[in-house]
Amino acid sequence: MSSNSNISKSSKSNFKKGEHSEATILVIRLSALGDVAMLAPVLRVVSETYPKLKITLLTRAFFAPIFKDIPNVTICEADVNGEHSGVFGLSRLAKDLRDLGIDAVADLHDVLRSNVLRSVFYFYGIPVKQIDKGRAEKKSLTAANNKIFKQLKSTHQRYADVFAKLGYPIDLNRHKFPEKQKISPNTREITGTNPLKWIGIAPFAQHTSKVYPLDLMAEVLSLLNQSGKIQIFLFGGGKKESKLLEELAANHEHVISLAKKLKFNEELALISNLDAMVSMDSGNAHLAAMYGIPVISLWGVTHPYTGFAPFNQPIENSILPDLHKYSQIPTSIYGNKVPAGYEDVMRSISPETVVLKIKSILNLK
Repeated sequence: MSSNSNISKSSKSNFKKGEHSEATILVIRLSALGDVAMLAPVLRVVSETYPKLKITLLTRAFFAPIFKDIPNVTICEADVNGEHSGVFGLSRLAKDLRDLGIDAVADLHDVLRSNVLRSVFYFYGIPVKQIDKGRAEKKSLTAANNKIFKQLKSTHQRYADVFAKLGYPIDLNRHKFPEKQKISPNTREITGTNPLKWIGIAPFAQHTSKVYPLDLMAEVLSLLNQSGKIQIFLFGGGKKESKLLEELAANHEHVISLAKKLKFNEELALISNLDAMVSMDSGNAHLAAMYGIPVISLWGVTHPYTGFAPFNQPIENSILPDLHKYSQIPTSIYGNKVPAGYEDVMRSISPETVVLKIKSILNLK
């Protein structure tokens, strides 16, 4: 944990950058994978801009490898299903964090748990600034009628805005991507040392409305495999996903499923060495983007305008369904609302379109 600060409790209510350049800020972002990964570029810029600032990140222990190379960032594990469950568990957590010398709080989650923590921190006299999720704007963007179709502020910028409220403004254009990570011997046994272009494909998402149909994805793999110049790594997690990925990989020479074969930190290292990542509107897109890897994202009933596009990726890398035929897109922010007739929107994206975009990014004919 970060060391205690000498800032008095009475001064914290007037917390300003110039007065507390060596302060400790608690950053709260408990989940989900993609939202946590989007925080990495923001914290890199914060750390670079304010090198004396100490950051304690409250998140799940599993996510720690995402931030391992960012200076002055310490991970505090939130055991929300165990020690820190419920109001009393969260209150104990807030007390422990206060005793470590937290001077201000950036709540980048704004959920019930973080609101409980916010209330306790207010009681202790510790200032809290909270993310503006733009709920009204998002409601207008996803409305079936009278839709206001426009680009909304990115989640990355919404995170940055919270630091600005605390007196630490940053310019995300100053972001510098980290170097490629060293691949472990275990990973190297799986990947081999062939000279092919390496691309990752993550065909799954939390909601089926954001998943490219697997029969079409199989066609993508077949077309890519024909070139003989591309090595494909399939990313996925659960038991059902693992089986499907193994079946996809079994029919192609240069396709390898990584499901359940690598630790999370090993997956991240491999992602940082890819030439491109193909992902749905899901976490893997953001994991690749935080390393500066070109990301081809496939969108279903959601849309990049919601603010969840991968960091620093050109809009041309977002492949969308037929928006003339499916004019209500985006129908929801997270893909959990699918109007009748919109179940197969991603079938309007042809495998050839996906392959052409991949080859264009890889400079392959």
